[in-house]
Amino acid sequence: MTDADSSSTDSTKQKHLYLVDGSAYIFRAYHRLPPLTNIHGEPVGAVYGYTTMLWKLADELHKSDGPTHMAVVLDKSSQSFRNELYSEYKAHRPEPPEDLRPQFPMIRDATRAFSLPLIEEENVEADDMIASYTKAAVAEGWKVTIVSSDKDLMQLIEPSDDSRVDMLDTMKNVRMGKATVEEKFGVGPEKLGDVLGLMGDSADNIPGVPGIGPKTASKLINEYGDIEAVLAAAPDMKKSKMKENILENIEQARLSRVLVTLKEDCPLPDTLDSFLIKDIPDAPLREFLTHHGFNSLLKKLGGGQAEPQNPDVDGSIGDSAPPAAAKPVEAPAIDRSTYECVQDLETLDIWIDRARTRGVMAVDVETDSLESVTARVVGVCMATGPNEACYIPLGHGSGDMFAESPKQIATDEALARLKPLLEDDAVLKVGQNLKYDMTVLAQHDIQITPFDDTLVMSFNLDAGLHGHGMDELSKLHLGHECISFKSLTGTGKKAITFAEVPLDKATEYAAEDADVTLRLWEILRLRMAPEQATRVYQMVDRPLVPVIAKMEETGVLVDREELARLSRSFAENMESLEKEIHALAGETFSIGSPKQLGEILFGKLGLKGGKKGKSGQYSTDVTVLERLAGDGEPIAQKVVDWRQLSKLKSTYTDALQEQINAKTGRVHTSYSLSGAQTGRLSSTEPNLQNIPIRTEIGRQIRQAFVAAPGNVILAADYSQIELRLAAHIADVKTLKEAFAAGEDIHNRTAQELFATVDRDTRGRAKTINFAILYGISRWGLAKRLEVDADEAQAMIDTYFERFPGINRYISETLQAARESGYTETLFGRKTWFERLKSANQTERQGSERAAINAPIQGTSADIIKRAMARMLPALAEAKLPAVKMLMQVHDELVFELPESDVAAASDVIRTVMSGAAEPAVKLSVPLDVDIGTGKSWDEAH
Repeated sequence: MTDADSSSTDSTKQKHLYLVDGSAYIFRAYHRLPPLTNIHGEPVGAVYGYTTMLWKLADELHKSDGPTHMAVVLDKSSQSFRNELYSEYKAHRPEPPEDLRPQFPMIRDATRAFSLPLIEEENVEADDMIASYTKAAVAEGWKVTIVSSDKDLMQLIEPSDDSRVDMLDTMKNVRMGKATVEEKFGVGPEKLGDVLGLMGDSADNIPGVPGIGPKTASKLINEYGDIEAVLAAAPDMKKSKMKENILENIEQARLSRVLVTLKEDCPLPDTLDSFLIKDIPDAPLREFLTHHGFNSLLKKLGGGQAEPQNPDVDGSIGDSAPPAAAKPVEAPAIDRSTYECVQDLETLDIWIDRARTRGVMAVDVETDSLESVTARVVGVCMATGPNEACYIPLGHGSGDMFAESPKQIATDEALARLKPLLEDDAVLKVGQNLKYDMTVLAQHDIQITPFDDTLVMSFNLDAGLHGHGMDELSKLHLGHECISFKSLTGTGKKAITFAEVPLDKATEYAAEDADVTLRLWEILRLRMAPEQATRVYQMVDRPLVPVIAKMEETGVLVDREELARLSRSFAENMESLEKEIHALAGETFSIGSPKQLGEILFGKLGLKGGKKGKSGQYSTDVTVLERLAGDGEPIAQKVVDWRQLSKLKSTYTDALQEQINAKTGRVHTSYSLSGAQTGRLSSTEPNLQNIPIRTEIGRQIRQAFVAAPGNVILAADYSQIELRLAAHIADVKTLKEAFAAGEDIHNRTAQELFATVDRDTRGRAKTINFAILYGISRWGLAKRLEVDADEAQAMIDTYFERFPGINRYISETLQAARESGYTETLFGRKTWFERLKSANQTERQGSERAAINAPIQGTSADIIKRAMARMLPALAEAKLPAVKMLMQVHDELVFELPESDVAAASDVIRTVMSGAAEPAVKLSVPLDVDIGTGKSWDEAH
């Protein structure tokens, strides 16, 4: 398909130059293909795509309209003479993604491997070099084809029907000539620069004239001739906003016209004749493909094949679609009889050698406790292939001092042998929830590296679809049911520890864990690249695993006496509330019993709205009680208060005292990387995420989290990060301007919605700001603001009118989620929503609300995770080793540090957190970080 005349001249006699816009090729390859790594573990997604596209271009053109000459043109740097003319030129362009930057040298190597000329010059852009070579070639009577779809380069297409310059979009396999430009922009190529100058270009930050888009620009140019004629005619135009904008931006329009003009007189570093196409020499291309393990391309070249460790790049990838998931090698059924119990150092050495030869192994540590910071190693299991697994018992025995322990290697000797293997960079360690094993082995000065975590991989692929525990994944992906832990140890008072399990049973159980984990890894790793999960795994979640392990190991100090005092205070307040509730009820009853409470509220007292469930008893959940309290029923509010005190007492003030580790004197919470569907961290024992933030009771509990003598607590909290991300993702200009100016965003919203700012309107605006992001309904907002549904709907309508980008974001997010089944964060994290098309309205609306919020909350989670992964190296570089990261709660990081380090640490922490999104994501809003310090967590706020 073409609208460019191929010319009546015999192509075999006429020289035909193809100029490849290499920069465009690189970014199209990067964004079209999933992240891939080569056999050396280097990112090569763009390299592979670029190589494939270049090969396809040369191959197809040789068979059809074959060029006689060809060169690839790249940008030398991000700076050019245009930056000297206009300092803001391309100022808003994000830095190249973190995993793309190291690929640029390899892309240059790829070009040279094809023995193609590579042009890149300082102080000019690739487009300028293409323009200069085009002019020179046309002057010599050559034909020129520019391999690109860049609109700026369309200026070079000759305006005549027998044009000697056309363009080729290889992605769409379309040639573009004069007719393409006229159809797309309403003017011919010779006037395209004037249109581009008037309309500007947000991608390059070329200002143009505000309010003038492509249609208006082409209309003006067609009417007046060129941009100068438009500017000259502006004073006589009829009164309009467009006229005002032109008159106010005359010099800006002239500058924009200069910025879009391609420089056609650049010095040419190589002659046109040097671009003559020759046969591709076999040796350099073969060497390049072999180095990276690009097996499918090696086969295409003919001959040998590399042996990659990472088959992400081992498959045929076209330039128009991502690769299909590779199928794992068919593995034999799990056979526990093949597992080996390793009871001497000689056999252990054989397994270590086997792991080094294989280059990958699964590993799991068996212990006598779930408390990783104090758990004793009972054994270690390994797997190097299907049914190729072993268990190394180290601490087995019945507990009876008179009973003979089974034969096993001494723990210190075995771990000394395993340490070099577990820390060997040449052997990949695979585990399921490896942070536990990392924390356990840290007691023995062993660091597991490098590693893959199947729990995290599964979560990055299938968040929202199912759980990610090993037993569930085994059933789902392998059709295999693992031996249960309880079947070996029992439950209740008769339960035994794993150390007391007989070695034959322990070997089957433990080795099976390693065997299953390695099999799961083989399946999941082949899905990562094709399903675009590698990016978030490599850039966000995997780097966090050892960071969380270190945080759990460090723990946080709590004041036992303060907790005990709070428990007594809560108990007294609960007792007082009980008396008041019983007095209002007219009798004593168990407030903690939903059945008895329901009978009192809706049976005896006859309160309205009581509904019985399938069990036959009244519902007394928090929504029911809050509704009754809102209706003015005092007993309902007192029950709500009693329940909150009861929960906080049992969950925190009582439980925290029990959770103080006897060895460390600190509380060690357990974080989960897969506990929250959107990617947020969750924690258990204790659950730090549920401590009330703004209530007096919540502050009292936070007062019990303290620093050791001589230290202080530092809390660093992202300020309104979700609203900032909403402004960026939805491209809400008003909100972005407010954040950039450091305004109080709730005041700004109150002004936009209510035209006045006071305590009441600001409070309402704050509620609306956050509620809208959660897809709240008119009825939900009405309940929160205590207004009727029509008034709430009017507020929502006004909000969307003032901030149209938010409504557009909600609509587009829901539409995309319904079509694909998932949402994505700015870092590519997918969250699946299976109930978006549910026939059940409640389920469907709940999924819709979650889908609206997931890209924002998930991006927030990704950003703080990236900050956590970078924090310790940054503190170490600043020579602040005494600063310890203790907790992550929602948008907040909590540290313990010497008081003398506060100033220096604050600078490092703020810098890391505020820049955590970059360079992978360039935000259009600043990330502000509030930092406070004190002797307790509460004082630090």
